Amino acid sequence: MTFSHCRVKILPLLMEVCTGLFVILCLAQPAQSISRIKDITDVEGVRENQLIGYGLVVGLDGTGDSLNNAPFTKQSLTAMLERMGINTRGAKLRTANVAAVMVTADLPPFSSQGTRIDVTISALGDARSLQGGTLLVTPLMGADGEVYAVAQGAISIGGFNVQGDAASITRGVSTVGRIANGGLVEREIPFILGQLVSLRLSLRNPDLTTASRIVKTINKFIGSKSAHLTNPATITVDLPENYDRDMVQLLTDIEQLRVEPDMKAKVVIDERSGIIVIGRDVRVNTVAIAQGNLTVIITEKPKVVQPLPFSAGETAIIPDTKIAVNDNADHKLAILDEGITLRELVDGLNALGIGPRDMISILQSIKAAGALQAKIEIM
Repeated sequence: MTFSHCRVKILPLLMEVCTGLFVILCLAQPAQSISRIKDITDVEGVRENQLIGYGLVVGLDGTGDSLNNAPFTKQSLTAMLERMGINTRGAKLRTANVAAVMVTADLPPFSSQGTRIDVTISALGDARSLQGGTLLVTPLMGADGEVYAVAQGAISIGGFNVQGDAASITRGVSTVGRIANGGLVEREIPFILGQLVSLRLSLRNPDLTTASRIVKTINKFIGSKSAHLTNPATITVDLPENYDRDMVQLLTDIEQLRVEPDMKAKVVIDERSGIIVIGRDVRVNTVAIAQGNLTVIITEKPKVVQPLPFSAGETAIIPDTKIAVNDNADHKLAILDEGITLRELVDGLNALGIGPRDMISILQSIKAAGALQAKIEIM
């Protein structure tokens, strides 16, 4: 085989390798912050409902409510026994194996009758632990006073409490427990999504730019102006006349569409923990920053002086105080240029040796000077 024939076969191979490398480099480019509509919006009417109930937990190993200090537990126990045909009116009940609890649960949307849900149990009286207890049948009501579920079952707790005569060990919270699939749905909340001809999407973070992008994306997918903007937090979507599917199918297709959410320039500060979160679009105008605090350090090192041998002297303590003053003279005045990015802002402040606490004060001072083009939100 001649060199020319070898070159003819090698060139196509090199072209394929280069093409593959080009594709890999394109795939390695950083992805934009594009999210699904499903992840940034909620459908109006499709939501959870909170349920609450009051019940009794039995089977505790002496860690329940003391009936003298929790009269509601005694009244509930007496009423429950009367429903079972046992009359305890006027009797002295001394059991410590019963505890009054509050039962809470979230009813998922479109939950049908017979569906199981998780419930949370919290002690109401002075019970020390709910370990080993069993929740008796407890109706769970909604905000309208109607019963939507019934809870019962053995409680599982995430902590324990062991106590002896001279010591005790406590880990986690033993007065709060959970029953997986312990609630049984008895009533459905009527909501027929498939029969709707119009629905509304609510943005979890209201923003006019993001809402406008969602409207354009939906209309481009459907091919008609079925979506329109009501306000920065609400988008109304009408079922197209030529659409051969119902609202459920339309919503299924819409929630998979992707848009790039916009966000306001914001700085969130938690002064209690010293946490600072700076948004992507935060910008700073030209400003000079100097940071320095006067620190006075006082150190006490008393000296013990012993008397000479065979002398009548006594041991004495002579105070020795050292005072040091640090005015942070090595800290310089830094200038932040106009329009710097988030990374440049953080790097510039870190270069000054500024900690989170001092950075909070500096950001507030920059905002007061009108040089910080962002909103500061203090938690």
